[in-house]
Amino acid sequence: MVKGNLTIISEFLLLGLSEGPEHQPLLFSLFLSMYLVAVVGNLLIVLAVCADPHLHTPMYFFIASLSCVDLCFTSVTVPRMLLNIQTQSQSIPYAGCLTQMYFLILFLELDNFLLAVMAYDRFVAICHPLHYTITMTPRFCITVMSVALIITNIYPLIHTFLMATLSFCASIRIRHIFCELYALLKLSCSNTHISELVVYTLGSFLFVAPFLFISLSYMHIFSAIRRLQSSQSKLKAFSTCSPHLAVVSLFYGTLFGVYLRPSSSYTTEDSVATVLYAVVAPMLNPFIYSLRNKDMKGALRSLLSWRKVCLGDNMSCF
Repeated sequence: MVKGNLTIISEFLLLGLSEGPEHQPLLFSLFLSMYLVAVVGNLLIVLAVCADPHLHTPMYFFIASLSCVDLCFTSVTVPRMLLNIQTQSQSIPYAGCLTQMYFLILFLELDNFLLAVMAYDRFVAICHPLHYTITMTPRFCITVMSVALIITNIYPLIHTFLMATLSFCASIRIRHIFCELYALLKLSCSNTHISELVVYTLGSFLFVAPFLFISLSYMHIFSAIRRLQSSQSKLKAFSTCSPHLAVVSLFYGTLFGVYLRPSSSYTTEDSVATVLYAVVAPMLNPFIYSLRNKDMKGALRSLLSWRKVCLGDNMSCF
């Protein structure tokens, strides 16, 4: 049904990074490889933390939670893109597009909150080590995760509702690999000022506030590290923070570059930047947290050796 220059949308077309048929096999292989690495890496982190009693601490609880979120994050976007490439179809249903957008914002927010909580965990461990066991209790960790889940579900619900009220022009071509918020706002023929106002008010608070909290936490952490007398103590304290700092830099570096500006300035090049935080970052996070962490590497070796024993004994472990 057509009314003026507007139409009732039943589907969108995800154009991806390239429309050239000659590029599709390469893109399929590339994203399939990255997705498999991300799934295996994050799953191993979760299994290692669950299986090793020595890793049943707040820090590893949040690392495992981050791996779960990253696993879900990539699973919301990459499988659909791989399916479209394999079937040579670019379409995604309207309801499926809004659902994908909802979960993208949800897991993006959860990543954001978890990085802030992990910064607080390092702040307490380094600046107030004697109070660590009293502050970072299992009850505190579960409460923080529960509150984060509630808050992070409200914000994407608001955007999904607002998006459902918008009208779209005849053009339904999304120059992206998934249904990203700004890409959809750019297609709308309706007034998107309310949606953008929500992004720059509530969205700025939910995304920028945790970043400022992380920055403030590390100001105190670096100040505490400088006061340490022993060089070995300084190195040990910094080594516990360096993986988290690497993940934070990768996450916020791409995130702020895309979202802290008007949707009207959104370009095709920004879809490459979103691939970094939606696919590349979840793939690299397990390596960042395990390569320089002796406890994590030991747990992963134990997990893999246990798996080999079970396979060697014809699954007798089960």
